Amino acid sequence: MSLSSVFNIAGSGMSAQTTRLNTVASNIANAETVSSSIDQTYRARHPVFATMFQGGQSGGSDSLFQDQGNAGSGVQVLGVVEDQSNLEARYEPNHPAANEKGYVYYPNVNVVEEMADMISASRSFQTNAEMMNTAKAMMQKVLTLGQ
Repeated sequence: MSLSSVFNIAGSGMSAQTTRLNTVASNIANAETVSSSIDQTYRARHPVFATMFQGGQSGGSDSLFQDQGNAGSGVQVLGVVEDQSNLEARYEPNHPAANEKGYVYYPNVNVVEEMADMISASRSFQTNAEMMNTAKAMMQKVLTLGQ
């Protein structure tokens, strides 16, 4: 792995954390939206990440750990999935969005968990930015070695 690949790896990490921050923001923004049916109620969304490898992966290995020759080359976002946990049904017959039985459905968003996820994503983004700055400083030092 060359020093210049650090920028690609950190950049992919920053991109992944940006996706994570966007989904957290969407979840928090919709945390108190209500609906009269389960099908129309907002469900929490979570990004799914995967490690990208430089070399070809060994097809016959069922081990949790990859061969040492397969260095990571970043992270990619495979997609964003909806949380399938139960929605919260509340009996509020006077609510304008209540169904014929008097229930409204609230999203399965836990704001406390989302805030913790937001802090984690923000710190991961900062770590990747610091990695880029460190690699840049190291490359600048290498350029001054010949002076």
